[in-house]
Amino acid sequence: MKAFDDSINKRLNARRDNGLFRSLGKPVQQIDFASNDYLGLARNSAYHEMVFEAVQANKASLVGSTGSRLLTGNSVYVEWIEKKISRLHQVEKASLFSSGYLANLCLLSCIPQRGETVLIDEHIHRSVHDGCRLNQALKWKFKHNDLHDLEQLLMRAKGNCYVVIESLYSMDGSFAPLKEMVALCEKHKALLVVDEAHAFGVYGWGLVAHYQLQAKVFATVVTYGKAMGCHGAAVLGSDLLQQLIINFGSPFIYSTSASMVQWIAIDKGYDFLDKHRDLPILLEDNLRFYKEQQSQVVTELLSPIQSVVIPGNRAVKEKAQQLVSHGFTVYPIVSPTVAIGQERLRICIHSFNSKDEIAQLIHHLNK
Repeated sequence: MKAFDDSINKRLNARRDNGLFRSLGKPVQQIDFASNDYLGLARNSAYHEMVFEAVQANKASLVGSTGSRLLTGNSVYVEWIEKKISRLHQVEKASLFSSGYLANLCLLSCIPQRGETVLIDEHIHRSVHDGCRLNQALKWKFKHNDLHDLEQLLMRAKGNCYVVIESLYSMDGSFAPLKEMVALCEKHKALLVVDEAHAFGVYGWGLVAHYQLQAKVFATVVTYGKAMGCHGAAVLGSDLLQQLIINFGSPFIYSTSASMVQWIAIDKGYDFLDKHRDLPILLEDNLRFYKEQQSQVVTELLSPIQSVVIPGNRAVKEKAQQLVSHGFTVYPIVSPTVAIGQERLRICIHSFNSKDEIAQLIHHLNK
């Protein structure tokens, strides 16, 4: 065992030496500019009450589902929610998963095959990379949001080609040129996969729905752990896509289904968002204030994810700690999560942040 321990400690010490060592995050106890709770549902007592009342009416929802969706873990209720989701998003089918990571892992592991090609934006989420490790297709990266680079790869792609992007990127808050991506995929007969983890809820049911592109997108992944404030995800698309997932998606086939309480929270989350359409408006107002205070251009689409690049893992960690000492929770994003030299503070603006809190944050950022 000593040889094993020495080997592991060597790897861990190398991370410490390079300022890359990770540890568990602490619960948010200060002014929140870090969480993905963009609309504040995770802290909203009215939403909590909706979920609690539904759970009280069915206390068995608190325990396990007892099996995978293909066995004993399925229910009339979860199928009903999937139909509700597909109706709201105006797609043929929705397939629920217990997390966005699992949804991407399933989608990218079971759809692309040997002899086919997957083209991914260089800023795509790690779950997509991990999903691609489980398939036997070629995987090529294209420059972030670079339509020319993407088209060059599309012209070289072999077999069926899948283009995988995020509508709103989680590390820098940039938007994909979604309409142009759709047109490019149509031109080259490629299948577009869009991860809407950070756009869903902030922009209605996501930017694919916002631009009415559902019929032109092969698969859309929406997750519920951000703006909806609960947990889980859904893959949206055609009936054929759902059949592929059910028949070939190992993470779907071999995972125990989530407890019903998770599906209840999603069901009630849709209802709550539909009834409280003022929340994205409050968020947009805070984003405009943040941008104006920073003397930045205010555009039509405003991202709740703002970043301040501070090169160097140690430097960005020190700045984050300074902000913590002033009462703000802001997390540093270090390499290799982002490229070396692009280390940054990832700042999340929420509907519940006050103007004074935002102004104070900017003051300490610029200090």
